[in-house]
Amino acid sequence: MGDDRPASLGFPDLPRSQLEKVIEELVGTAQNVLQTQGRLRSLLSASRIVSGELDLPVVLRRIVEAGVDLVGARYGAVGVIAPDGTLEQFIHVGMPPDSVERIGHLPEGHGLLGALIEEQVPIRLEHIHDDPRSAGFPASHPAMDSFLGVPIRVRDEIYGNLYLSESRAGAFSEEDQELLIALASTAGAAIDHARLFGESQLRQRWSAASAEVGAALLSEQAEDSLGMLADRVADLTAADLVCVILPLGAAGMVIEVARGSLAAGFQGSVFESFDTTAGRAMESGQPVLSESPFRSRVDPDVVVGPTMAVPLSAADDETGVLTVSRLPGAPRFTAANLDMVADFASQASVALRLAAARIVREKLALLEDRSRIARDLHDHVIQRLFGAGLGLQGVAGRISDADSRRAVLEHVDTLDAAIKEIRTAIFAMTSDRDADAPSLRHRVIEVMSDAAPMLAEHPRLTFDGPVDLLVPAAMIDDVVAVTREGLANVAKHASATFASVVISVDGDRVVVTIEDDGKGLSDLQVRQSGTANLDRRAQLWGGAFELKARVPRGTTLQWTVPLEGVRA
Repeated sequence: MGDDRPASLGFPDLPRSQLEKVIEELVGTAQNVLQTQGRLRSLLSASRIVSGELDLPVVLRRIVEAGVDLVGARYGAVGVIAPDGTLEQFIHVGMPPDSVERIGHLPEGHGLLGALIEEQVPIRLEHIHDDPRSAGFPASHPAMDSFLGVPIRVRDEIYGNLYLSESRAGAFSEEDQELLIALASTAGAAIDHARLFGESQLRQRWSAASAEVGAALLSEQAEDSLGMLADRVADLTAADLVCVILPLGAAGMVIEVARGSLAAGFQGSVFESFDTTAGRAMESGQPVLSESPFRSRVDPDVVVGPTMAVPLSAADDETGVLTVSRLPGAPRFTAANLDMVADFASQASVALRLAAARIVREKLALLEDRSRIARDLHDHVIQRLFGAGLGLQGVAGRISDADSRRAVLEHVDTLDAAIKEIRTAIFAMTSDRDADAPSLRHRVIEVMSDAAPMLAEHPRLTFDGPVDLLVPAAMIDDVVAVTREGLANVAKHASATFASVVISVDGDRVVVTIEDDGKGLSDLQVRQSGTANLDRRAQLWGGAFELKARVPRGTTLQWTVPLEGVRA
């Protein structure tokens, strides 16, 4: 009997293998599609996160964080390229804070990072150390193997680069590179929007500050208009030093106003304008932008970084320079910063003109007040005293007692002496100093220039207070002589490399202080001729002279004269 059971259905071996293979390919393709779809969603999410912020520092950090998440990297950074081709900013994520502290300074754009800056095309490496352009890592830097870097373009310029390292998959793929290029395009647009928004906000702040300063300058009660203007510039530019510098003829320039964290010791200082940023701006009449750090001509111990110098103009004359500086390592000033400061400098020019006009007006008011007092003294007081003297003389002629008559005549002589003193005072009030005579400042600056070749470094000069206004004309020669003799003693006997001169004046006294870093009093004490001369000059005005040692070395000369006795 045959087997009645139905034969089992089945596929031939060869067709079944082909079908399984096709199914496996379809499943793999579907998985790739799902994976790609997921990465595209991640790209869209990253683009949305990057584009949702307008604060530039926040935008830069979010770009790095989005790039790390998008391609599965352990470390990421974005480097902003400076005008000189180095890295101006370097914002990183992933490295522990203690490693960052041990590494110290951030990358400057050398080695592989510099290659990306120069070539401006994506760089993808499986092993960083295999590339000849790699410069290695500093001590305490985390180990990094795989690398992917793409440029970030803002319009037609390379703004910076996006760097990723240590792929969690072992190496970055071509797909990772394409995704990162797409993210960099979105990042460029986001950076551009953030920069434009930041500039618009800054311009609004400049406009508001201009309106505020302009209103204050036009006010009759405005005081220290230049100081107010410097304060506003310091706030708007995040500057560490803002100075309003005025010319002093061929002798140099004086810092009239100084504001900022570095301002101590700068206000009132005098320096030579040759080969300085302020001097170049003054001479050319054009704004000057300096990016390299340099030592201050006023205080060699102070190093300033990025600096802008903008000339201040009144009519067709260059009346001064506005300088704005930051510390070394701080962000550089942009062309937009320079344009805004140049526009704002017109307010400083107005301040200078108004300040000059106020000085003239106050001087005219003072002269008018003196003339009025002189007229009253002459027309009323002197005539009454003269009449009283004549009356007393008449009375004395009728007194028979000799002692009484002598006493009355002595009072007449006293009245005559008072009349003479009042006439002298009237003459002093109605006469003015010789307008052609050089001011105290200019004469002292000439002395400093003459003494400079005798010292290793140019001596530092500072004026504190309105010296030209309060120092009497008769005292100017002595102040100049004290300065000259003091510097000559430093040059001849102190073996000093540095000397400073401070001339200060307030309502009560004039003080000349000369300091040096020489060998001290041992040699100076035995040379009494010069110091005795300085002492005599002080005693003539009822003042004092003192010579004392400095710590740890050097000498301080102080010459002090009261002003009240001089006026009396």
